[in-house]
Amino acid sequence: MGNGIAHVFAMSGFDVLLNDIAPDALSAAVSRIEANTSRQVAKGQMSESDREAALARIRTTTQLGEIGGADLVIEAATERETVKDQIFAGLASSLRPDTLLTSNTSSLSITRLAAKTDRPERFMGFHFMNPVPVMQLVELIRGIATSDQTYQTLLSVVGKLGKKAAISEDYPAFIVNRMLIPLINEAAYTLYEGVGNVASIDTAMKLGANHPMGPLELGDFIGLDTCLAIMNVLHDGLADTKYRPCPLLVKYVEAGWFGRKSGRGFYDYRGDTPIPTR
Repeated sequence: MGNGIAHVFAMSGFDVLLNDIAPDALSAAVSRIEANTSRQVAKGQMSESDREAALARIRTTTQLGEIGGADLVIEAATERETVKDQIFAGLASSLRPDTLLTSNTSSLSITRLAAKTDRPERFMGFHFMNPVPVMQLVELIRGIATSDQTYQTLLSVVGKLGKKAAISEDYPAFIVNRMLIPLINEAAYTLYEGVGNVASIDTAMKLGANHPMGPLELGDFIGLDTCLAIMNVLHDGLADTKYRPCPLLVKYVEAGWFGRKSGRGFYDYRGDTPIPTR
């Protein structure tokens, strides 16, 4: 998500400072951006000169404090609240008074994240869809203390990126994942209970509901660990049994089968063609 966000901001004329604790992760992110922009040039979606200008706007650093002078900070770390809290705490001493803080969280409470910072009125949820260069939607989530000025500024930024904003209230998983992740979880239950195998479930939804990807394939694409984290947020936050994570989804995550990024999930990606694991 981080490299995709950097990609679209650089393409829209913003200077970007990309941060990670691991130098290898930063190198991989820049390589991914270079590859993706090369494909855009090949498809005629941008010129080579525009590509070079965009890449020149991206710098990297492993020092968190170096990004404190930015106008806008977008946290896009893993979907664990403790990690996000640590990042915002580590930034605190280097932030300018007017810097806006945002989180790309897909499910966590914006109000709670903001309350642990020194600027809850300048804090907002800024949730991009994956893959960021392709998907047109950004969810904007106001915490209880988010100021109207912060909201209007970020709404303007979304427009400058050439994307569309959907405004969500600060409830678990917001709009998209409130509906999408339970679908993936229900598909896992359908597999778990033996109603259909992986291939039949995905084929049924692609051909029967005209979905571009089957729900199990989509879960692998998102990351099953992320899907489980969001289901846990829904289950804990809303206290409704309909959000209980499927035991099979839990088992896959416990096995380290997170989907595409780990090589195995509902499909095995270690060969030339993905093969269903059930």
